[in-house]
Amino acid sequence: MKRTFLGEFEEVVLLVVAACTDDAYGVIIWEQLQEQTGRSITISAVHATLYRLEEKGYLSSQMGGATAERGGRRKRFFTVTALGSRALLEIQEMRQRLWQAIPQGKLQLIG
Repeated sequence: MKRTFLGEFEEVVLLVVAACTDDAYGVIIWEQLQEQTGRSITISAVHATLYRLEEKGYLSSQMGGATAERGGRRKRFFTVTALGSRALLEIQEMRQRLWQAIPQGKLQLIG
């Protein structure tokens, strides 16, 4: 199977969806991304990334019911697929190997 690589933002979006304890939809994911990263992120960048991850097979989505508070519009809920879970675990393992390979004391701040 050909491996698809994730960019840093894609990885963080996938992690946020995986970490959501409630239903993960655009606004919740966007808020969590900003809170967790400390970055200012546009909602359109989040939506584009969610759809790209879905196209790659890392996420799946389904439409929820229409609500009055949203003017009858429905929310799209995202979940991590088995492929997405596997990708996150591989990334975690690779990062752990890299961190462990750094010689002790190499990253100490001077001054």
